[in-house]
Amino acid sequence: QVQLVESGGGLVQPGGSLRLSCAASRRIFSIDAMGWYRQAPGQERELVAFISSIGVTTYAESVKGRFTISRDNAKNTVYLQMSDLKPEDTAVYYCKLNLRVEWSSRAIDYWGQGTQVTVSS
Repeated sequence: QVQLVESGGGLVQPGGSLRLSCAASRRIFSIDAMGWYRQAPGQERELVAFISSIGVTTYAESVKGRFTISRDNAKNTVYLQMSDLKPEDTAVYYCKLNLRVEWSSRAIDYWGQGTQVTVSS
């Protein structure tokens, strides 16, 4: 069984920065796509940023120029660097990794447990 361990959330003032991390809890065979999503109270979960297996990135319009997604394949980890944070960025942030646990297994989406990001003065 694989778990995704998220860290880095917290309370920050508007204009501040945070870096989220998401790592697989054990050695795995391979990771394809990685993504960060967020869900604010009363709203649908939305895609924030996505990075493919070859490093191609996609961002939601609302975070372009402020957030950067990156990956460290050797550490099975995905990061989300968030800068110039705004109150509307407040949400629970979830990572999602599409990975194969063993060479013989099929690729499956795994979700992190979520980490709260609160932007407030």
